[in-house]
Amino acid sequence: MLQTQIKSDMVTAMKAREALKVEVLRGLMSSCTNELVSLKRLPTEELSDQEVLTVIRREVKKRKDAFEQFTKGNRPELAQKEEAERVMLEAYLPAMMSQDDIRKIAEAKKAEMGVTDKKEAGKFMGALMKDLQGKADGTDVKAVIDSLFN
Repeated sequence: MLQTQIKSDMVTAMKAREALKVEVLRGLMSSCTNELVSLKRLPTEELSDQEVLTVIRREVKKRKDAFEQFTKGNRPELAQKEEAERVMLEAYLPAMMSQDDIRKIAEAKKAEMGVTDKKEAGKFMGALMKDLQGKADGTDVKAVIDSLFN
């Protein structure tokens, strides 16, 4: 179970006195507990690996957004911290597909669905994201779809 792995990593980081890693993993465990509560389950239960991955992706997205905001606000020290946290969190995520791999699947799906013009791109994107859920980043999928219609 991924949640158990995160707990043991947090204990290891505490023993090694890695302050940033402990902070990130504590926050992640807190987010997992919040997810349990929002799903109307007991905080003592454990999330499935898929649910934990969803929480981690949400946390990674928050870090990316904060990084962009701090960069725009000319706060490099805070941006650097967010980037370090994002890298730590991404270590728990499975590797994402490259745009070339996405393109192969997208072209096959486009032919299968018979999508010919950009008006149907939304429906196409939804079907493709359902197939690639957890395997590809949505931004990369959107970039591939845009390139297919241009």
